[in-house]
Amino acid sequence: MALPGRPLVVSVVVADGLVGSFGLGVSCEVFGYDRRHMGLPLFDFGLVTEAPGVLRTDTGIPITVEHGLERLAHSDIVSITAWELFDRVPSPALLDAFRTAHARGATIISHCTGAFVLAAAGLLDGKRVTTHWKYAGELATRFPSVTVDPSVLYVDNGQVITGAGTAAGVDTLLHFVRREWGAGAANALAREMVVPPHRDGGQAQFIDAPVPACRDDLLGVVLDWAAAHLAEDISVDDLARRALMSSRSFARRFKATTGTTPHAWLLGQRLAAAEELLENSDASIEEIARLVGFGAAAGLREQFGRRRGVSPRAYRQTFRSGAASPPGTPPVQLDRHRPRAGRVGGDETLVETGLGQPA
Repeated sequence: MALPGRPLVVSVVVADGLVGSFGLGVSCEVFGYDRRHMGLPLFDFGLVTEAPGVLRTDTGIPITVEHGLERLAHSDIVSITAWELFDRVPSPALLDAFRTAHARGATIISHCTGAFVLAAAGLLDGKRVTTHWKYAGELATRFPSVTVDPSVLYVDNGQVITGAGTAAGVDTLLHFVRREWGAGAANALAREMVVPPHRDGGQAQFIDAPVPACRDDLLGVVLDWAAAHLAEDISVDDLARRALMSSRSFARRFKATTGTTPHAWLLGQRLAAAEELLENSDASIEEIARLVGFGAAAGLREQFGRRRGVSPRAYRQTFRSGAASPPGTPPVQLDRHRPRAGRVGGDETLVETGLGQPA
């Protein structure tokens, strides 16, 4: 990435009042120290803003930024932290600086809602990306040429990497280190940061995030119905008829509202219901598969393994929340053991891949 003998230039773009404190801290931790003894290269780390000087983070902490946008012209890695205020439109100069850095071959990384800036620059067009689950629907609505996947911790498109919210910034950068400098360097860095290099097969894969109310009343009613009838064979045509729309119009409206497809949403609901039953009931894998709509146990095992990276049995062993039910307990009832799906407002927060695995 860099010429022999010179450090890699890493620039984190920040803006006054919008600097994501957590994302900035993660970037400093990964790129701000000399860790060549771990197998990492030497980094020339710096903060960049349009008007250098004293800025404040989103929490009000003052920071001094010495570099202007011209630093991006020779940066190897350009990152942007959370863009906390959506009414603050990125300036043409900032967007041009990102486009120029990308065209020159720099690796571009966004943390959390920093994806909004990359999308505004056109760097995410035609790509699958992620952002904080709360704002996935907003990102999909504002930038229809972008495919937003709120169910993963990061998406690696090669030159452009987008990370989800808050702690996913750690996972995103550890993945980048692993990709560029190997598992040994990533593992050593993770030990230094006192975090797992992978969160696969454990709690970190299963981030519980509440689903906010849907602003689309009609669609919300349809989703409530689907969440209560997961055991049934539900098709997009079925949902469209209940919404009094054509299948094509329903799919467009669904994507604009939730940031995902009907199929992906339904799969996510079924997996969430299966997780709840695995945690809080003694139902067999076969019964759970039937209750949540996978039909046979093989279907549940396949999807659980693909989307969670572990088997249903391993998940149950990790997350059992109570003692076994006494003999003679009545068969489990789905609506008493699964979280209320609620109405979707731009998210579906199920982690599709293990932490540190390519999304």
